Amino acid sequence: MDVLIVEASPELGALWARHLERAGANVRLACDDRAAIAALETSPVDMIVADLDLPGTGAMAVADYAAYRHPDALVVFVTASSFFSDGSVFADSANACAVLPKRTAPEDIAAIVTYHGARTAKS
Repeated sequence: MDVLIVEASPELGALWARHLERAGANVRLACDDRAAIAALETSPVDMIVADLDLPGTGAMAVADYAAYRHPDALVVFVTASSFFSDGSVFADSANACAVLPKRTAPEDIAAIVTYHGARTAKS
């Protein structure tokens, strides 16, 4: 499974990456929306882990581009905000499969990404 992590904090992105790599994923990191879109232009991904609190056009722009460029890719959003706690992100992003608090344990993020990645591989 190929995973793109879009996280402004290099340390947090690397922490998530280590847990996903232990679960067998091939992981690439992007620190902002521009780097993520550039990565999506060059190679496909199965899953994206994106911080909804990114500056600029943010994670929603990455999800929109992924839906266009790689329609089978799913997105796990993470956020420190309670703005999307009502689940509205699922109406705003057709490829969203989960929204998690940023404080979620890295091993739990890896488990959720692995679950959804395996689910899409079967379909």
